[in-house]
Amino acid sequence: MPQPASQAPIVVQIVGYKNTGKTTLVCRLIEYFKQAGYKVGTIKRDAHEFQIDTPGTDTWKHQEAGADMTAITSATRTAVMKRSPEPLARLIDQLREADVILVEGFKTDDYPKIVMIRSVSDLELLQAVSRPVAAAVWPGALPPDAPSLGVPAIGIDRVDELYSLAVSLAR
Repeated sequence: MPQPASQAPIVVQIVGYKNTGKTTLVCRLIEYFKQAGYKVGTIKRDAHEFQIDTPGTDTWKHQEAGADMTAITSATRTAVMKRSPEPLARLIDQLREADVILVEGFKTDDYPKIVMIRSVSDLELLQAVSRPVAAAVWPGALPPDAPSLGVPAIGIDRVDELYSLAVSLAR
């Protein structure tokens, strides 16, 4: 069930290397949380430059003219663009109205993490990050004689189990 308004949101990071299924898992978890009545926020870390504004629009012109921050709102959505990176904690503060916040990336931050394991070489990430709570494992990623991971190894197709684990973090 969703959190009382006075409680901080559940924050879960989904981390892994490129093309390990992070975005797909985040989208599947969003569906599960929404079906259960949660208000869901998401935050994504992009290692590359990204462009969300279309050249020629008024907000694009504002940014091109040098605005440090640009906000736009309509009857159905709001966006804020800044010319500086934001720490994860500040982004989470901006989404406090959410019951759960799913974070894609930000490997070095200190929130509970589901670590994506697509191949044996991805296992080193489990030791490199803080607070791993589960490994979302691709079929065939682990050899039969693989040592214990120290966290539950859950198949990437078992989103219900990953969802239950995420919900349990609020307790």
